[in-house]
Amino acid sequence: MLEKIFKLKQNNTSVKTEVIAGLTTFMTMAYILAVNPNILSDGTGMDKEAILIATCLASFIGTMCMAFMANLPFALSAGLGLNAYFAYTVCGEMGYSWQVALFAVFVEGIIFIVLSLTNVREAIFDAIPLNLKKAVSVGIGLFIAFIGLQNAGLVVDSSTLVTITDFTKNFHTAGITALLAVIGVFITAILYIKRVKGSILIGIVSTWVLGIICELTKIYVPDNESFFSVIPTRFVSFDFSALGKTFGQCFNLDFKAVGIVNFIIVVFAFLFVDLFDTLGTIIGVSTKAGMLDENGKLPNIKPALLSDAIATSAGAILGTSTTTTFVESSAGVAEGGRTGLTAVITGVLFLVAVIFSPLFITIPSFATAPALIMVGFLMFGAITDIKFTDENLTEAIPAYLCIIAMPLFYSISEGISVGIISYVLLNLVCGKAKKVKPLLYVLAVLFVLKYIFL
Repeated sequence: MLEKIFKLKQNNTSVKTEVIAGLTTFMTMAYILAVNPNILSDGTGMDKEAILIATCLASFIGTMCMAFMANLPFALSAGLGLNAYFAYTVCGEMGYSWQVALFAVFVEGIIFIVLSLTNVREAIFDAIPLNLKKAVSVGIGLFIAFIGLQNAGLVVDSSTLVTITDFTKNFHTAGITALLAVIGVFITAILYIKRVKGSILIGIVSTWVLGIICELTKIYVPDNESFFSVIPTRFVSFDFSALGKTFGQCFNLDFKAVGIVNFIIVVFAFLFVDLFDTLGTIIGVSTKAGMLDENGKLPNIKPALLSDAIATSAGAILGTSTTTTFVESSAGVAEGGRTGLTAVITGVLFLVAVIFSPLFITIPSFATAPALIMVGFLMFGAITDIKFTDENLTEAIPAYLCIIAMPLFYSISEGISVGIISYVLLNLVCGKAKKVKPLLYVLAVLFVLKYIFL
């Protein structure tokens, strides 16, 4: 039956290989189950346990769709960068409730479902210059790393806006947790350099264990206000009632209180980031797996994109930010995963993870911070693909502005808008208007109007 469904022989693989690949993929991306509840609850006040259960279920649904609709070894979960935009920009900077943010994600998913059934999604992707696509990835990497540094307590407010923390001040709370985060970064980096599978997850657990040891030896002393106990009191739970705190809440909002123009901008920002994140990931992983045809295209890209879109809307209904295809899927591909059976194994493991929700939500933010910093590094690597040559300056400068705007303006959408506006403007003034696709003119005008009227 497995052969008939997943065409294992045709893809030169076996059940054993696919199972190992699925386990590997889960190990490399399971860190999101610790990171996502921390980011969303910190930025929005949502219930941690509800977020974790929603993340597990959305990951299961999306990954299963990818397995049976596209027969590809890709796994999905709540996207880093997108969850940060959800929590710190939409709910933080813009002041929207998390219910409104969830509804925006739901709408984004519906739009993507429509776009995925046509060629529009690929057309939008093609309209954006490659350097700007890479810049979005780099900028999000810096943004995520900056959030990690803040969650670790390494970056604090000062007269210079930000500075490094004083490790000796409040050593038994802020000082020791910041120090543990630094140690965690080095543990994760060393494991990653040595190509240890699941290095990011192991880094989180190692940092957490060190925190538990520090609490037991009174080096870390919780104050139960900002710093809480890191010792778990429960390991498993079969009570999933917490999901009721977020399930369906994306439809529980006052539409009159939502400014339509601002809401459209939020939806578009989710659309834009998810668009390039998904297409970039799918193409990148497919290239490594040798799945692209002679024209450099993925035969099953439409059902793959549709799976991603369905997962996004389902995740919003359950109560989590945008669910997207994970680049960590490349770990399973590297182990030989070539079909949807790999995705099935990963999806089932996400479903099983639901019962371990009490354990995951006990993991402190200083333990997940190293993961954010390392993922930021991995995304930052795309900067080497940006051409900063003299003949390419009308693309390189907008890419640079896009990159620095995201962490400094504390907003992914601001980085995107700055990048597109500057790209169109510089090419127009410098006599290279033919390079600019018509769609970019429309986007640039919309972004300019946003700054004028909002």
